[in-house]
Amino acid sequence: MKYEKGDFVSKPVTGICKIEDILYLTPGDEKNKKLYYVMKPVEDEKEKIYIPVSNSRLRLCLTKEEGWNLIKRIPEIPTAWINNEKMREQSYKDAIKTNDPEALVAIIKMIYQRKQKRLAQGKKCTATDARYFQIAENLLYVELGVALEKPKQEICKTIIDYINQSKLEAVSYTHLRAHETGAY
Repeated sequence: MKYEKGDFVSKPVTGICKIEDILYLTPGDEKNKKLYYVMKPVEDEKEKIYIPVSNSRLRLCLTKEEGWNLIKRIPEIPTAWINNEKMREQSYKDAIKTNDPEALVAIIKMIYQRKQKRLAQGKKCTATDARYFQIAENLLYVELGVALEKPKQEICKTIIDYINQSKLEAVSYTHLRAHETGAY
């Protein structure tokens, strides 16, 4: 068995779930050795999801270290600019479906840049962009929240603070190196 009770896993589209139990649903399942994960989505404690262990498309939630590594890499994660509206929406859907954190970051960055460009032109953000931005942010922030042991609401600020601190440290380091080498 791949996962154990208590593991936090990422389920495509649903997001992060906690495995509450692993069991046979009916007596016939024991003969067929068909076990199920019983999971609760982090976002909806009342919901229960049953997924066969044999054909689950789950992955473990990011660890704390992986979460911080992702945040460190956010400035370098490329955005694939797509002009064709149908293809762009399909890339949004694919990122949401896979729930891959790096793909979610790329989508968030692309939609943010598109929104800024449209606002500069006096246009509003499209409904499609707004919807997928919200979904991608929610999936990413919930996973990072679980990984970093922080409430989802604090994740955006954590990311911004980290990136701003990194920029400040880079400027300070460059300034220090210039002083040491006599570049001033």
